[in-house]
Amino acid sequence: MFTEEYDVIVVGGGHAGCEAAAAAANLGSKTLLVTMNLQTIGQMSCNPAMGGIAKGQIVREIDALGGYSGIVSDRSAIQFKMLNKSKGPAMWSPRTQNDRMRFAEEWRLSLERTQHLDFYQEMVSDLIVSEDRVVGVRTSLGLEIRGRSVVLTNGTFLNGLIHIGEKQFGGGRAGERAARGITEQLAEMGFDTGRMKTGTPPRVDGRSLDFSKMIPQPGDAEPGRFSYLDTPKLTRQRECHMTYTSPEVHELLMEGFDRSPMFNGRIQSIGPRYCPSIEDKIHRFKDKDRHQLFVEPEGWDTVEVYVNGFSTSLPEDVQFRALRSVAGFENVKFFRPGYAIEYDYFPPTQLRHTLETKLIENLYFAGQINGTTGYEEAASQGLMAGINAHLKLNEKEPFILRRDEAYIGVLIDDLITKGTEEPYRMFTSRAEYRTLLRQDNADLRLTEKSFRMGLASEERMRAVEQKKAQSQDLVGFFKKTSFVPEEINPILETVGSKNVDQGDKLFKVFSRPQVQMEHMMQLESVSEYVRENQLGQEVLEQAEIEVKYSGYIEKEKNNADKLQRLENVKIPEGFDYSQVKSLSYEAREKLGRIRPATLSQASRVSGVSPSDISVLMVFLNR
Repeated sequence: MFTEEYDVIVVGGGHAGCEAAAAAANLGSKTLLVTMNLQTIGQMSCNPAMGGIAKGQIVREIDALGGYSGIVSDRSAIQFKMLNKSKGPAMWSPRTQNDRMRFAEEWRLSLERTQHLDFYQEMVSDLIVSEDRVVGVRTSLGLEIRGRSVVLTNGTFLNGLIHIGEKQFGGGRAGERAARGITEQLAEMGFDTGRMKTGTPPRVDGRSLDFSKMIPQPGDAEPGRFSYLDTPKLTRQRECHMTYTSPEVHELLMEGFDRSPMFNGRIQSIGPRYCPSIEDKIHRFKDKDRHQLFVEPEGWDTVEVYVNGFSTSLPEDVQFRALRSVAGFENVKFFRPGYAIEYDYFPPTQLRHTLETKLIENLYFAGQINGTTGYEEAASQGLMAGINAHLKLNEKEPFILRRDEAYIGVLIDDLITKGTEEPYRMFTSRAEYRTLLRQDNADLRLTEKSFRMGLASEERMRAVEQKKAQSQDLVGFFKKTSFVPEEINPILETVGSKNVDQGDKLFKVFSRPQVQMEHMMQLESVSEYVRENQLGQEVLEQAEIEVKYSGYIEKEKNNADKLQRLENVKIPEGFDYSQVKSLSYEAREKLGRIRPATLSQASRVSGVSPSDISVLMVFLNR
C-alpha cells in the first residue's frame, strides 16, 4: 500500500497533529497523517471553545504564521468575547465558543483541501529506527510506512486509562481505545517517561435545564475574530449561562469521596493545577461555599451542553445527584458522565527548541505528549514541529521563536528548559515581554517571518504591510496635527480629564488614559482623516495602543535587546560542563542534562545561578 517514502509522517489527528500536517504539507513536504479514527480529526475532546487568557494570543500567533486554528475557529464560532478588556491591551485575550461538530468538520475539510497531504486510519504501534534516526512507522496490522521524519502527537492516547468512580478501563477518549506500544519502545531507547492526568465534566441535555434560574453570558456586542484573513464575522450569537454550586451540592459530592479515584489512590499522576476537578476544588478550598459553573452550548443546533467547572471522576450516581441540586439543573438528563484520564507523556527537556528529540534524529514531539494541556498549546507545538521537520529535511535553518517574539516562543522555551511535572498551561504572567506580545500585533510580529519561509500567503503579507503602513501613518498624524483648547476641552470634560490652557499636538492629549479613540473621533480633523483613508477597526486599535503604551513598549524592547546578547552566545553541542570546575555541582548536573543551546537558555534553567552564568561566560569567551 505504501511503496514510496514520505517526507513527514504525523501520528495523531488532534490539534497538534492537524497543524503539524498542514504546515509540513503547505511548505511542500509529502506528508501523511496517520490517526486511529479519521472521523475524529480536530475533535474538541474537552470544552467547545478556543482561546482565552494567553491562549487567545497563541491562536492569533498560529494564524499570523499561516496555521489553520484561527480560521477554523472563526468559521465554527457561535460566540465571541474579548476577555480582560478592563485591563491593559497586553491582557486582552480573544475567545470563541464553538460548534463542536462544525469545528471538526472544518478541520477535516481544510486538511482535505491541502496539497501534498495524504491520510490513513490505523494505530501506529511502534517506530522504525535505524542508527538513532527514525525512518518510518509500523502499524498495529504490521504495515510499514517509510518516512524521513516523524511527528508524534498522541495526545492522551498513550496507554490512556479512564476513571469513573471505582471503574477504570483503557481508552484515549470516551468511546475510543488507547494507543499501546510507542511508550514502551521509546523507554527502551532511553527516553524518560511519566504519567499525567486530566479530566472532563458531564455533558447534559439542554432541554432538561431551566435557564431562567441562571445568569446569561452573552458575547460581545461587536464580535471580533481570530484570523487576520477575511473570515466571516458573527452576525448572531448563542448565549452561555452561569450558575453556582452550593453547600448542599458539596455535601452530596463529598459523600462519594471514598469512591473517588483521586482520593482512594487509584490515580497517582498529577492533574492540571489551574483546571482542577470539582472534588479537588471542594477539598482545597474548604472556605468557599460555592463555585462558578459555566453552561456552554455545544453548537448552533444541538441540545448537548458542556458543564464547564464541573470536571470530575466521581461515580456517575454521585455526579447525577449533586448536579441535580444545582440551580437550573433540577431535572437534568445526562448525555454522558464526566471522567478522568491518565496517560503517558515524555518530559520535554529531552527536546531541542525545534521540538526534535535529542536521542532520535528527525523524531519530533508535539502537544500533550510534552506535558501540556489545552488545544491552543498543542496546536502551536504541532505547527512548529511541522515547520521544523520540513526545514531540516531541506537543509534550511530551523525556525525558532524567541521569548520576546511570541507566546509560542515562551511556551517551547519553558518546556525544554524547565520541563514540567504537571500539565503546563500558558498564562500571560509566564511572558516577561507581554506588552510586546499582544493579541493585536501577532501579524506584525510573525507574518513576515512565515512569509519568508514560504508558509504565510502573499495575501497575508499584503494585509500586514497595509495595516503597518496605515497605523504608522495614523500615529504620525497625531504627532504632527495640532488642536486648540476650544475644540478639545469639551471632550476632556466629558471623560473627567483636566482641561488644557493652550494648543498642542493631538498625540499628547491622546496619551491620557481617560481619552479613547472614540473620543478623538469626535474631532473633525481625526474623523475626516479616518474616513478619507478608509481605516478599519484593527488599524485604529493598533494606533491607539502605540500612542498610549509607546514608553512601555520601548522599555520592553530595550530589555529584550539586552537578553539577545546572551542569546547570541552559543554553547557548543556536546559541551562538557564537568571541565568547568567553578560551576556549582547543581549547575553542572542540570546543564549537562538539559544541554541548553545558548547562554540565555542556560540562564533560565532552574537551579543555575547568575554567578554560574558569569563563570560559564568567562570560560566560553576563552
